[in-house]
Amino acid sequence: MPDGWQWDRTLFQGSAAYYERGRLPYAPRFAETLATALGLDGRGRLLDVGCGPGIVLLPMARFVTEAVGLDPDEDMLTEAQRQAGRRGVTNARWVVARAEDLPAGLGEFRAVVFAQSFHWTDRDRVAATVLEMLEPGGAFVHISDLKDPPADPGPLPSPEPPYDRIRDLVRGYLGPVRRAGQGALVHGTPDREDLVIARAGFGPVERHVVPAGDVVDRSADDIVAWTFSRSDSAPHLFGDRLADFERELRALLRQAAAPESGFAERLPATEIRIWRKPQGRA
Repeated sequence: MPDGWQWDRTLFQGSAAYYERGRLPYAPRFAETLATALGLDGRGRLLDVGCGPGIVLLPMARFVTEAVGLDPDEDMLTEAQRQAGRRGVTNARWVVARAEDLPAGLGEFRAVVFAQSFHWTDRDRVAATVLEMLEPGGAFVHISDLKDPPADPGPLPSPEPPYDRIRDLVRGYLGPVRRAGQGALVHGTPDREDLVIARAGFGPVERHVVPAGDVVDRSADDIVAWTFSRSDSAPHLFGDRLADFERELRALLRQAAAPESGFAERLPATEIRIWRKPQGRA
């Protein structure tokens, strides 16, 4: 887990409504790339741990018999159910639980996915449990934006969102150490998932990079949503100063935006890493 942090049920409290609008999507065709890599053919089951509002699970559902989304935040799952209804996804189910509650009677899976959620868990314990929940040859999947992307290919048509200034504003309200939950402070985010997963008994890593790079326009409302979608600036953390913070945030964005077009960003590439359960292991 992040250094000095213990799980807090308020981690993303109030963020679900902002998540889809605020977060940049994964690269186009990430779902097709993952389905091909795993040989998904409409059979088997997939579990998405820390699924949030279904950003990964919903596009993956068509490749499996059943897709199960697990998250401790009921508001996130309510939003995921709403999105499933809007998209006509009928083979998804939603479970309110933490990763540490696994196996939770959920049965066996062909793939278990963590999309930028594994670092919030007791990683050694969860990886060992996931190994036992997978069918032989099944896959532990980690999805994230590409780390250390290549240099930006050229200028953008509008300014980039002023993320550094937004973080400074958040620190001015919440203090210099990043918050995550009502009383928790985060001093660092763990990495080296490869070492944790190797210790659990998985095979070597298989890596896929799904390209992106399209330029997307971003409004002030989009950037406000991004801010409130994050655990370290979730709405509840500001208490009775929330309205003051949002007012200052919008003033900052007005100063930084292009007069007519707001902001622009490039969609980041998506990195998919896959570890397999050895075939001979039951």
